[in-house]
Amino acid sequence: MYPENTPHAPAQRTVEVHHPTPYPPAAVTPAPIIPVQPGTIPSVASVVLPDGRVVTGYSLSPIQPEPLAAKPPVSRVAVNVALGGVGFLAVCGGLLLLTTFITALTALVTQLIILTAVIFGGWIAVQVLGSDGRNGATTVNIRRATFKRNHFHG
Repeated sequence: MYPENTPHAPAQRTVEVHHPTPYPPAAVTPAPIIPVQPGTIPSVASVVLPDGRVVTGYSLSPIQPEPLAAKPPVSRVAVNVALGGVGFLAVCGGLLLLTTFITALTALVTQLIILTAVIFGGWIAVQVLGSDGRNGATTVNIRRATFKRNHFHG
């Protein structure tokens, strides 16, 4: 793969294999039992290994780690995210109210324009068709019109 005269060529190495030498099993001798006052000397524990050896030693109490600094029950990041969510909901509610207000204002302006047209149209109708001041009645003169050969003669 690599030419032999390049710096990237791997060096030839010999591999040495080491085989561990097993120890012969020790003679199993039970540990002597010495009467001791309880609570003054730690208790001695003996463990029998699968190959028949017995390991004897004192049992140690586990080392207690240093207590960590007290953390607040809720992290600051969680509080900031929650406050941001509340603010966002408040803005969304405000926008919803704003659109509702604009819709209501549009409906009000439309109704005012229609009301103005109706009142103004009624005033014009009264002026045009209104009475001349006598008896409060409207007089409409209808004359007999004559149509002769598609010509109007009034």
